[in-house]
Amino acid sequence: MTPGSTHPLRITRRFDASPERLFDAWLDPTIARQWLFSSPGADLAARRVEIDPRVGGKRLMTNQHQGVEILGLGEYLEIDRPRRLVFTFAIPQFSPDFDRIVVEIVSEGSGSLLTLTHEKLPPEFHDATESGWLEMFETLDGVLGRQ
Repeated sequence: MTPGSTHPLRITRRFDASPERLFDAWLDPTIARQWLFSSPGADLAARRVEIDPRVGGKRLMTNQHQGVEILGLGEYLEIDRPRRLVFTFAIPQFSPDFDRIVVEIVSEGSGSLLTLTHEKLPPEFHDATESGWLEMFETLDGVLGRQ
């Protein structure tokens, strides 16, 4: 791979929730603040979650990590409930570049199959990003189970 090249990350996971409930968990600020752009042990009371769920709408989320506030920004590019969500994502403290996130959801039996593709991801961030998404999906699974 040449310098500046990117490597997409793809994760597929099954959830015991309808496609509509799973899709809405990405856009409802009350639900999203419990899992999205969060880490284990995050102080939910200190989190800031702003979601404007429309194409062209902005998203802003903060998380506390080891006493440092981390800011995540993005914009919604596609919203096709409950099948597909596409948005940009950046953490300005680490890089001025915006990644592209594609979320695809299909019905599977009594639940849903979610496929996330994290595009424009530099190779050096692949492993940490994959680990972060997997942790967030574990938390999301618990949040959906409590609803």
